[in-house]
Amino acid sequence: MIRIVRAGEHFHHQEDDWLSTYWHFSFDFYRDPQNMGFGPLRVFNDDVIKPSKGFGCHPHRDMEIVTYVIEGELEHRDDRGNHGVISAGEIQRMTAGTGIVHSEYNHSKEKPLRLLQMWVQADRRGLTPSWEQQKFDADERRDRLIPVVVAQGADNNDAGKAVHIHQDASMHVSSLGAGKQVEYALAPGRKAYVFVIDGGATVNGQKMQKQDAARIEDESRVTIKADKRVELLLIDLPGRYDVNK
Repeated sequence: MIRIVRAGEHFHHQEDDWLSTYWHFSFDFYRDPQNMGFGPLRVFNDDVIKPSKGFGCHPHRDMEIVTYVIEGELEHRDDRGNHGVISAGEIQRMTAGTGIVHSEYNHSKEKPLRLLQMWVQADRRGLTPSWEQQKFDADERRDRLIPVVVAQGADNNDAGKAVHIHQDASMHVSSLGAGKQVEYALAPGRKAYVFVIDGGATVNGQKMQKQDAARIEDESRVTIKADKRVELLLIDLPGRYDVNK
Protein backbone atom coordinates (compact mmCIF):
# COMPACT_ATOMS: atom_id res chain seq x y z
CA MET A 1 0.00 0.00 0.00
CA ILE A 2 1.30 3.42 -0.94
CA ARG A 3 -0.27 6.72 0.06
CA ILE A 4 0.98 9.85 -1.66
CA VAL A 5 0.87 13.15 0.22
CA ARG A 6 1.19 15.89 -2.37
CA ALA A 7 3.41 18.92 -1.89
CA GLY A 8 0.43 21.23 -1.41
CA GLU A 9 -1.03 19.03 1.33
CA HIS A 10 1.85 19.60 3.77
CA PHE A 11 1.21 22.30 6.35
CA HIS A 12 2.99 25.49 5.23
CA HIS A 13 4.21 28.03 7.74
CA GLN A 14 5.81 31.35 6.81
CA GLU A 15 7.79 33.70 9.00
CA ASP A 16 7.82 36.80 6.78
CA ASP A 17 11.34 37.96 7.53
CA TRP A 18 13.30 34.70 7.54
CA LEU A 19 11.61 31.27 7.23
CA SER A 20 9.40 29.27 4.86
CA THR A 21 8.73 25.74 6.09
CA TYR A 22 6.57 22.72 5.28
CA TRP A 23 5.65 20.47 8.22
CA HIS A 24 4.74 16.90 7.26
CA PHE A 25 3.46 16.02 10.74
CA SER A 26 2.00 17.88 13.73
CA PHE A 27 4.62 20.32 14.98
CA ASP A 28 4.70 23.40 17.19
CA PHE A 29 1.25 25.09 16.94
CA TYR A 30 0.09 22.84 14.06
CA ARG A 31 -1.83 20.05 15.79
CA ASP A 32 -3.57 17.19 14.00
CA PRO A 33 -4.24 14.06 16.11
CA GLN A 34 -4.46 12.03 12.89
CA ASN A 35 -1.04 13.19 11.72
CA MET A 36 1.35 12.66 14.62
CA GLY A 37 4.08 10.87 12.67
CA PHE A 38 4.89 7.69 10.77
CA GLY A 39 6.30 4.97 13.00
CA PRO A 40 9.07 6.52 15.13
CA LEU A 41 9.44 9.35 12.57
CA ARG A 42 7.87 12.15 14.57
CA VAL A 43 8.94 15.28 12.69
CA PHE A 44 9.79 15.95 9.04
CA ASN A 45 10.32 19.63 8.25
CA ASP A 46 11.38 21.09 4.89
CA ASP A 47 12.87 24.51 5.67
CA VAL A 48 14.15 27.43 3.60
CA ILE A 49 16.01 29.97 5.77
CA LYS A 50 17.13 33.40 4.64
CA PRO A 51 20.81 34.48 4.90
CA SER A 52 22.16 34.98 8.45
CA LYS A 53 18.83 33.94 9.96
CA GLY A 54 17.92 30.87 11.97
CA PHE A 55 16.81 29.27 15.21
CA GLY A 56 18.24 30.72 18.42
CA CYS A 57 19.19 28.58 21.43
CA HIS A 58 16.44 26.09 22.30
CA PRO A 59 16.30 22.74 24.16
CA HIS A 60 15.55 19.15 23.09
CA ARG A 61 15.46 15.79 24.82
CA ASP A 62 14.92 12.08 24.01
CA MET A 63 14.98 12.59 20.23
CA GLU A 64 17.40 11.64 17.48
CA ILE A 65 17.53 14.81 15.35
CA VAL A 66 18.82 14.38 11.80
CA THR A 67 19.48 17.33 9.49
CA TYR A 68 20.21 16.98 5.77
CA VAL A 69 21.34 20.09 3.89
CA ILE A 70 20.04 20.43 0.33
CA GLU A 71 21.34 23.92 -0.55
CA GLY A 72 23.53 26.36 1.36
CA GLU A 73 25.32 26.03 4.70
CA LEU A 74 24.01 25.34 8.21
CA GLU A 75 25.91 26.40 11.33
CA HIS A 76 25.31 24.44 14.55
CA ARG A 77 26.34 25.26 18.14
CA ASP A 78 25.29 23.54 21.36
CA ASP A 79 25.88 23.70 25.09
CA ARG A 80 28.10 20.59 24.93
CA GLY A 81 30.75 22.58 23.07
CA ASN A 82 29.98 21.20 19.63
CA HIS A 83 30.26 23.56 16.69
CA GLY A 84 30.15 22.80 12.98
CA VAL A 85 29.07 23.99 9.55
CA ILE A 86 27.53 21.55 7.09
CA SER A 87 26.98 22.15 3.38
CA ALA A 88 24.81 20.63 0.63
CA GLY A 89 24.95 16.83 0.70
CA GLU A 90 26.12 16.68 4.30
CA ILE A 91 24.19 15.21 7.20
CA GLN A 92 24.19 15.86 10.93
CA ARG A 93 22.90 13.72 13.80
CA MET A 94 22.22 15.00 17.31
CA THR A 95 21.15 12.71 20.14
CA ALA A 96 19.22 14.98 22.51
CA GLY A 97 19.02 12.32 25.24
CA THR A 98 18.86 13.76 28.76
CA GLY A 99 18.82 17.27 27.34
CA ILE A 100 20.76 19.54 25.01
CA VAL A 101 20.47 23.21 24.04
CA HIS A 102 21.51 24.26 20.54
CA SER A 103 21.17 26.90 17.85
CA GLU A 104 20.97 26.55 14.06
CA TYR A 105 21.65 29.37 11.60
CA ASN A 106 22.16 29.96 7.91
CA HIS A 107 25.93 30.40 7.84
CA SER A 108 25.84 32.48 4.65
CA LYS A 109 25.21 36.21 4.62
CA GLU A 110 24.15 36.07 0.96
CA LYS A 111 22.50 32.75 -0.01
CA PRO A 112 19.37 30.99 1.28
CA LEU A 113 19.60 27.64 3.05
CA ARG A 114 17.30 24.68 2.37
CA LEU A 115 17.38 21.72 4.71
CA LEU A 116 15.37 18.76 5.86
CA GLN A 117 15.12 18.18 9.59
CA MET A 118 13.79 14.89 10.87
CA TRP A 119 13.15 13.86 14.45
CA VAL A 120 13.12 10.16 15.22
CA GLN A 121 12.02 9.00 18.65
CA ALA A 122 14.94 7.34 20.42
CA ASP A 123 14.62 3.68 21.35
CA ARG A 124 15.15 4.54 25.02
CA ARG A 125 15.12 7.56 27.29
CA GLY A 126 18.01 9.10 29.16
CA LEU A 127 20.76 8.72 26.55
CA THR A 128 23.91 10.79 26.83
CA PRO A 129 23.65 13.73 24.41
CA SER A 130 26.01 13.54 21.42
CA TRP A 131 26.55 14.96 17.94
CA GLU A 132 28.18 13.98 14.66
CA GLN A 133 28.19 15.03 11.03
CA GLN A 134 29.30 13.45 7.75
CA LYS A 135 29.86 14.61 4.17
CA PHE A 136 28.61 12.75 1.09
CA ASP A 137 29.72 13.79 -2.39
CA ALA A 138 27.23 14.01 -5.26
CA ASP A 139 29.04 11.18 -7.05
CA GLU A 140 28.39 8.82 -4.12
CA ARG A 141 24.62 9.00 -4.53
CA ARG A 142 24.51 9.19 -8.33
CA ASP A 143 22.16 6.53 -9.74
CA ARG A 144 22.06 4.52 -6.50
CA LEU A 145 20.66 4.68 -2.99
CA ILE A 146 23.27 5.15 -0.30
CA PRO A 147 22.77 4.90 3.49
CA VAL A 148 23.44 8.18 5.28
CA VAL A 149 21.86 7.25 8.64
CA VAL A 150 21.79 3.76 10.19
CA ALA A 151 20.88 2.22 13.53
CA GLN A 152 23.52 1.91 16.23
CA GLY A 153 25.24 -1.45 15.82
CA ALA A 154 24.51 -1.75 12.08
CA ASP A 155 26.93 -3.83 10.03
CA ASN A 156 29.73 -1.47 8.98
CA ASN A 157 29.97 -3.21 5.60
CA ASP A 158 26.47 -1.93 4.82
CA ALA A 159 26.62 1.34 6.74
CA GLY A 160 29.73 2.79 5.12
CA LYS A 161 30.33 6.21 6.66
CA ALA A 162 26.71 6.81 7.69
CA VAL A 163 25.93 8.50 11.00
CA HIS A 164 24.21 6.39 13.67
CA ILE A 165 20.94 6.83 15.56
CA HIS A 166 19.44 5.09 18.57
CA GLN A 167 16.47 3.57 16.74
CA ASP A 168 15.83 0.68 14.37
CA ALA A 169 15.65 2.97 11.33
CA SER A 170 17.81 4.06 8.41
CA MET A 171 17.86 6.89 5.86
CA HIS A 172 19.06 6.70 2.26
CA VAL A 173 19.57 9.34 -0.45
CA SER A 174 19.81 9.09 -4.22
CA SER A 175 20.36 11.29 -7.26
CA LEU A 176 18.93 9.58 -10.34
CA GLY A 177 19.31 10.64 -13.94
CA ALA A 178 16.25 10.52 -16.19
CA GLY A 179 15.25 6.92 -16.89
CA LYS A 180 17.45 5.46 -14.15
CA GLN A 181 15.94 3.10 -11.58
CA VAL A 182 16.75 1.85 -8.09
CA GLU A 183 15.05 -0.76 -5.93
CA TYR A 184 14.97 -1.11 -2.17
CA ALA A 185 13.91 -4.30 -0.40
CA LEU A 186 11.68 -3.86 2.65
CA ALA A 187 11.95 -6.61 5.24
CA PRO A 188 8.66 -8.13 6.47
CA GLY A 189 6.82 -5.81 8.81
CA ARG A 190 8.81 -2.71 7.76
CA LYS A 191 7.51 0.54 6.25
CA ALA A 192 9.11 3.30 4.18
CA TYR A 193 8.77 7.06 3.86
CA VAL A 194 9.90 8.47 0.50
CA PHE A 195 10.36 12.19 -0.17
CA VAL A 196 11.11 13.82 -3.53
CA ILE A 197 13.58 16.61 -2.81
CA ASP A 198 13.60 17.81 -6.41
CA GLY A 199 12.55 16.48 -9.81
CA GLY A 200 10.08 13.70 -10.51
CA ALA A 201 9.85 9.91 -10.24
CA THR A 202 7.49 6.96 -10.35
CA VAL A 203 7.45 5.12 -7.02
CA ASN A 204 5.76 1.71 -6.97
CA GLY A 205 3.70 2.82 -9.96
CA GLN A 206 2.72 6.21 -8.49
CA LYS A 207 3.88 9.49 -10.05
CA MET A 208 5.62 11.85 -7.62
CA GLN A 209 6.91 15.39 -8.07
CA LYS A 210 9.00 17.82 -6.05
CA GLN A 211 8.07 17.86 -2.33
CA ASP A 212 5.61 14.95 -2.62
CA ALA A 213 5.93 12.28 0.07
CA ALA A 214 4.92 8.61 0.04
CA ARG A 215 3.91 6.51 3.05
CA ILE A 216 4.55 2.89 2.09
CA GLU A 217 3.32 -0.12 4.10
CA ASP A 218 2.75 -3.83 3.45
CA GLU A 219 5.12 -3.85 0.48
CA SER A 220 8.21 -6.04 0.03
CA ARG A 221 9.99 -3.70 -2.36
CA VAL A 222 10.20 -0.01 -3.25
CA THR A 223 10.88 0.60 -6.94
CA ILE A 224 11.87 4.12 -7.94
CA LYS A 225 12.27 5.20 -11.58
CA ALA A 226 13.31 8.73 -12.46
CA ASP A 227 10.87 10.40 -14.89
CA LYS A 228 13.40 13.24 -15.02
CA ARG A 229 16.44 13.97 -12.90
CA VAL A 230 15.40 13.43 -9.31
CA GLU A 231 16.87 13.86 -5.83
CA LEU A 232 15.14 11.83 -3.14
CA LEU A 233 15.25 10.47 0.38
CA LEU A 234 14.01 7.07 1.59
CA ILE A 235 13.52 6.27 5.28
CA ASP A 236 13.21 2.62 6.39
CA LEU A 237 11.17 2.32 9.60
CA PRO A 238 9.83 -0.37 11.94
CA GLY A 239 6.27 -1.34 11.07
CA ARG A 240 4.80 -1.27 14.56
CA TYR A 241 5.57 1.72 16.73
CA ASP A 242 3.47 3.96 18.95
CA VAL A 243 4.44 7.48 17.94
CA ASN A 244 2.59 8.85 20.99
CA LYS A 245 4.53 6.87 23.59
